[in-house]
Amino acid sequence: MSFDIVIEFKNASIFQKEVLVLSGVDMSVVKGEFVYLIGKTGSGKSSLLQTIYADLPLAYGDATVVGYDLKKIKKREIPFLRRKLGIIFQDFQLLTDRSVTDNLLFVMKATGWKDKKKMLEQAQDILEKVGLGTKGFKMPHQLSGGEQQRVAIARALVNNPEIILADEPTGNLDPETSTGIMKLLFDISQSGRSVLMATHNYSLFKQFPSKTLKCENGKVAPYNPSLSEMDEW
Repeated sequence: MSFDIVIEFKNASIFQKEVLVLSGVDMSVVKGEFVYLIGKTGSGKSSLLQTIYADLPLAYGDATVVGYDLKKIKKREIPFLRRKLGIIFQDFQLLTDRSVTDNLLFVMKATGWKDKKKMLEQAQDILEKVGLGTKGFKMPHQLSGGEQQRVAIARALVNNPEIILADEPTGNLDPETSTGIMKLLFDISQSGRSVLMATHNYSLFKQFPSKTLKCENGKVAPYNPSLSEMDEW
């Protein structure tokens, strides 16, 4: 495997319990690459992401993620894999009873940080990177939807992951706020982290074109939309 490849699947089959969701999956993501994962609801996008972060076991085929073999990974190794991944969900999943900074500190404690001073410095640094440098003391309900999603992105960045997995990160946001979040995610990929983003918001492709994979009919394949398709969006 090339050291630049951070995700690689070869002839993999992905199941939800006994149900085959995707078969013959061949794909790779290179360091610093921004990749869209598109497809209708139920086409297997989330199942593929769940396999990447070892929430779903890989039964058939081969896959490596940041050097971990998903077929051979042991339960005790999964937290170490996940430290190299930052995961962003559509519904933010913030802890509503703690401040923005405490949301980040919670993740850091859970992933083995010990030094309180370093933790606070890292939290502040990351909040500044996502444009929330003055909002650390606020509670999630005091923030707009776009700001809450920026907190979720900050939380995903807090361990300096190699890959960001984003599952419909603009799904609950208005178009203008979505544009700001996309700019932030593209900036993150340009800093050397890979971003794999599941979405069905095709209008984003026009503003932010990038490599695209499509889940359709139980397969994952490279996708290059035609100009007429893009006009329909």
